[in-house]
Amino acid sequence: MAKNSFISVISQEEKKENTGSVEFQIVSFTNKIRRLTLHLELHRKDYLSQRGLRKILGKRQRLLSYLAKKNRIRYKELIRQLDIRE
Repeated sequence: MAKNSFISVISQEEKKENTGSVEFQIVSFTNKIRRLTLHLELHRKDYLSQRGLRKILGKRQRLLSYLAKKNRIRYKELIRQLDIRE
């Protein structure tokens, strides 16, 4: 649960600054992904939520690849902060 509290602190700080930034969107999608993953552990046959999870994963992946092309340093830092794979 330490990850979730860390991410919520980041998102509240970012919310005041710029909610349209790529980093904020990635953090927001990561929060949704973690919440849906916990939901799907309890409800394995919730296929609509599985579809939503796959769509959010794709959006986050596209944003991550965009950020990696534009600014590799910010990309590496965000990956490290969120503790997700490259």
